[in-house]
Amino acid sequence: MSAPRLDFDHINRTAMGVLPSLLARWLPDGRRQGHEWVARNPRRGDRSPGSFKVNMNKGIWSDFATGDRGKDPVSLAAFLFDLKQGEAAQRLATMLGLGGEA
Repeated sequence: MSAPRLDFDHINRTAMGVLPSLLARWLPDGRRQGHEWVARNPRRGDRSPGSFKVNMNKGIWSDFATGDRGKDPVSLAAFLFDLKQGEAAQRLATMLGLGGEA
């Protein structure tokens, strides 16, 4: 029997509803600037916030210094925690309490 298929759209939509809380947890040194969360990139020796931003309305994120970018909370989790997309989706679904419906 194969593992249930992850519903990435559902996970991302649910994550968008609590994105400011997720960002505060994942990037605690960041701060809100308008509709963006601006933080240091924890994956590199980033000394000050500015080049790593997450659009909290759309979930799009980018590190303008390195070119790393993504379009949703799952890709952000995968990047921040060095996970494959499926593993990031599963962990995010669990964190969001989606269980079997993810």
